[in-house]
Amino acid sequence: MKPVPPATSLRRAPVQRRSAERLTRILDACADLLDEVGYDALSTRAVAQRASVPIGSVYRFFGNKRQMADALAQRNLERYTVRVTERLGQTGEHGGWRTAMDVVLDEYLEMKRTAPGFSLVDFGNQIPVGARAEPNHRVADRLTELLSGYLDREPDEDLRRVFLIAVETADTLVHLAFRVAPEGDERIIDEAREMLRAYLARVLD
Repeated sequence: MKPVPPATSLRRAPVQRRSAERLTRILDACADLLDEVGYDALSTRAVAQRASVPIGSVYRFFGNKRQMADALAQRNLERYTVRVTERLGQTGEHGGWRTAMDVVLDEYLEMKRTAPGFSLVDFGNQIPVGARAEPNHRVADRLTELLSGYLDREPDEDLRRVFLIAVETADTLVHLAFRVAPEGDERIIDEAREMLRAYLARVLD
């Protein structure tokens, strides 16, 4: 089954398989509609119709569309983590931080290009939601947990700060690349990759 958001983002966590599948359909519908009509025109009623569920099913999980977008952002982060973990597993244990950085950036670019709704929500940066940590802090925390063992480094505050700076830099430049070209301007992406390598080499080599 596809990952569902952590219970903290929901009014009520799904308990039964059928309920979890319904939540997945709701979030899938939300993602598709974001691509079609944008966030401002998105409505819980339209999501319910697209997901073929009663409107009450949507409100069982979410109080409004902002909470729904937040749950989609969290699901995006869960899926991204799975993708990065799988790719790193394929590279073996000795790929080094450069391989890890390429995987982290490439998987983000792939989701940016192909995942429904991702261009508007990504991990929560485009539509800031909730009172929890800012999205890039969440991403940096997740990468610190995920990559510290791979890099044989302690997951301490120094490493977290390094990843936060890298994430903020990549986020800004990738969004610039996608403003310049629909699929991301490759020259800007290449420059972003070089900047990240230069910064991380100073810290991780």
